[in-house]
Amino acid sequence: MAEPIALTALALDAALGWPRPLYRRIGHPVGLFARIIEHCEAGLNQPRRSFAMRRALGILTLLLLLIVAIGPAWAIQYWLLATLGSWGWIGVAILAWPALAQRSLFDHVRAVSERIDAGDLPGARLAVGAIVGRDTAALDEAGVARAAIESLAESLCDGVAAPLFWLLLLGLPGVWAYKAVNTADSLIGHREDRWRAFGWAAARSDDLANWIPARLSGVLICLAGRGGWHVLRRDARNHASPNAGWPEAAMAGALGLRLAGPVAYDGVMHDKPWIGDGRRDANGDDIDRALAIYLRACLLLWLIAGGAAWLR
Repeated sequence: MAEPIALTALALDAALGWPRPLYRRIGHPVGLFARIIEHCEAGLNQPRRSFAMRRALGILTLLLLLIVAIGPAWAIQYWLLATLGSWGWIGVAILAWPALAQRSLFDHVRAVSERIDAGDLPGARLAVGAIVGRDTAALDEAGVARAAIESLAESLCDGVAAPLFWLLLLGLPGVWAYKAVNTADSLIGHREDRWRAFGWAAARSDDLANWIPARLSGVLICLAGRGGWHVLRRDARNHASPNAGWPEAAMAGALGLRLAGPVAYDGVMHDKPWIGDGRRDANGDDIDRALAIYLRACLLLWLIAGGAAWLR
């Protein structure tokens, strides 16, 4: 039953995204996860506590988050399928829909390209700042384009491929457990002293949850981009994350660009290695090319979900 659920959720997301009126009225489900994490972090992650204690409290926070995500999702899925019978999967698909981000990701990255095409570099910096964590105020056009393309490639994994993977594997509890872990990683799974201990469990859990989807995303990008295999094999590990380098290296190879490289966070420059072989600067046209690859990769994910349904 998971496969028609996945296909319907993909279709709803592609057609509607997460509508702004709905967002203004009820927010987004991950907002609940964020509030729980922020409340626990503020109350439990105290510098006076030992490293081991803060790590243990971070583990407890993650367990609490998973209980909140998995418990209601399992109960609702069970009730829908048991009560509504052959129609219950439609309700499950609707509840899985917000966990996917195909449309939202496309729209956010396309907005960056539109600002660059209009010659509005400040607007492009503002648009890309909504989807990346790096400092954007001093980025030139090439830096903005690289940031948008890198975010698009990485988010193909954690915004589309990984939620779909866990939805197919474990249903509604699986997809919302993944979103809880991914939200925790984005908020506290950092290497800075403040979060290193408390966010350890979130970061390691997110690495594990994305291990297969990240590699799948790299393969899909190479297939959709008709190339990039050499760069994928060579540069996938040129990234601090054990997973993010796979889709980024695939995208760099498919586009013939260099991605990553030195980048500033909170005013501090980090000398990260380059990914890819390209020598020219990225531009708005490259964002459009990356978006075309992204759309084809998403279609391949639809085929995977459809093929799983047919096999079952």
